Amino acid sequence: MSAEAHHEQHTIPFDPAARHLGVAVGFDGSPNSELALDYAAGVAARRGSRLSVITTYRAALPVYANYASLSAEPEDDARRQIAGYVLEVAATRLAEHSGEVSYLTIEGDSVGGLVDASERAHLMVVGARGRGGFLGRVLGSVSTALPAHARCPTVVVPAGIEPSTGPVVVGVDGSPHSRRAALHAAQEAAERGTSLLLLTALPRPDSGEYWFPLRPDDVGEVVGRRRAELEEDLAGEIAWLAEHVPGLEISGEVREGEASAILHDAEPAAQLIVVGSHGRGALRSALLGSVSRTTLHGAKRPVMVVPPLHDERIEQA
Repeated sequence: MSAEAHHEQHTIPFDPAARHLGVAVGFDGSPNSELALDYAAGVAARRGSRLSVITTYRAALPVYANYASLSAEPEDDARRQIAGYVLEVAATRLAEHSGEVSYLTIEGDSVGGLVDASERAHLMVVGARGRGGFLGRVLGSVSTALPAHARCPTVVVPAGIEPSTGPVVVGVDGSPHSRRAALHAAQEAAERGTSLLLLTALPRPDSGEYWFPLRPDDVGEVVGRRRAELEEDLAGEIAWLAEHVPGLEISGEVREGEASAILHDAEPAAQLIVVGSHGRGALRSALLGSVSRTTLHGAKRPVMVVPPLHDERIEQA
């Protein structure tokens, strides 16, 4: 069994009807979580979906001077009250949101709590940074750890984003991971009434990614042949997507350079950047694949990371 075939046995069940949280967002009252809340509310409104606002809190660690000491319950009550206040702040911000909203408080680690919630959500949304107690232990450890372990697509919303009417951009490389990402990107573009741009990376001659040394006289021919192969593959991906998301304007480009670099260069004109993730696993992903991890770091546009969700359209392709 090939490594790719073995990997495909580890897809995540994804039945939208069983995911009652709809669009879920992590909220801690920080400015970045407010941006994430606004973004999630917009997605929920477009989809006609429930919006679920989630905050987490850590229970106090009991410290006993002796066995007769009181428990930490009063402090836990205070933390629960603070979490409740945070959700009240979210409710005030959502006063004009006309859709269905639910509010959840989860006790425990912020990453673990949101990962568990992702099994019941269509989409998770978080800010790139947050307060120390929730969305930002180390450059938003949630914003890097959650996409690596989430059981649904995750959108990370950076600070300082401005509205864009550009396309949804997705990185593709011919793998099932990127095909899933492309399908979700196509659906996002259709919802937004915009176009979809597929980008494929063509390794530079000096990148070390060619399996044999390139002599100076051969560079043009070898790179040109590889570009033609990638363009043919890209045309096939576009045709496949057009069958599944008809009526969508789809284009594709092969650009020379590293995948993360070409996605970074595409950011200014994009509404959303979409990448695939290898998902959980011992060796498949030390958190995220290098492209999705690098794309998230320092992004100026929202980035969606799509895990290996089970989809008959992918499995039958």
